[in-house]
Amino acid sequence: MPDSLPLLEQERAALLQQISILGDLRPGSISPTAGRCGNKGCHCQRPGDPGHQPHLRLTYKVRGKTVTESFASPAAQRKAEREIEAFRLWQQLSRSFVAVNERICRLRPVEQTLTPQEKKRRKPSSRKSPKK
Repeated sequence: MPDSLPLLEQERAALLQQISILGDLRPGSISPTAGRCGNKGCHCQRPGDPGHQPHLRLTYKVRGKTVTESFASPAAQRKAEREIEAFRLWQQLSRSFVAVNERICRLRPVEQTLTPQEKKRRKPSSRKSPKK
């Protein structure tokens, strides 16, 4: 079934509605880090010690530079997870919004009316170009 302009406009409106109800969002990812710290007296420096437990950290870019943050609490981690999930949903909705708009642009008819500026046609120059 070919696309119809009214249905595509309804789809676009529905996507805008979904985008408008998104809450806080941010790009980034959460990944674990494990290993040894820099304290010489720490247990993690002993041979055979597995090191510290993995700690989850938030990583994102600011002006091309990677920034990594530790979480102050489990609640801060859950908050960041929700914000990143909302960002991923925004990315998906944004791609869909652009795709439906492209289909609308292809289907929408060209208006046949000319503006006053377009009606004024430029007259060709009566000057002759110099011979070479």
